[in-house]
Amino acid sequence: KEMEGKRNDHFFFASESVGEGHPDKLCDQISDAILDAALEVDPDAKSGLETATKTGMVVLLGEIRMKDRDKIDLEQITRKVCKEVGFTSEEIGLDAEKCQVIINVPDQSEEIAQAVHVDKEEDLGAGDQGI
Repeated sequence: KEMEGKRNDHFFFASESVGEGHPDKLCDQISDAILDAALEVDPDAKSGLETATKTGMVVLLGEIRMKDRDKIDLEQITRKVCKEVGFTSEEIGLDAEKCQVIINVPDQSEEIAQAVHVDKEEDLGAGDQGI
């Protein structure tokens, strides 16, 4: 059904693209490394993690659901990725060893877990991040 008030058949499509060294790239790598570590411990682990960075700090927010959660160290993983990527000096905005790492990543809420985790693969649900 056509939308009322539609003026023409054109629409705008926008997307973001960032280059090497952009903080978004670092944040993606940190989130990926944390998920990889969780999956090594528990192949059924689920992560809804948001990572942000600003001069001198990295912030981890979200939820993780996994067995043996204490077997992964979020701060250690974060610092390791920062160092591997080359953030090793306050002069470039972030020193992996000295930066502040703020972590607010509790276990995934029961409400989301019940909606997302089901027994049948064809009924796989998704949290607010999609699949």
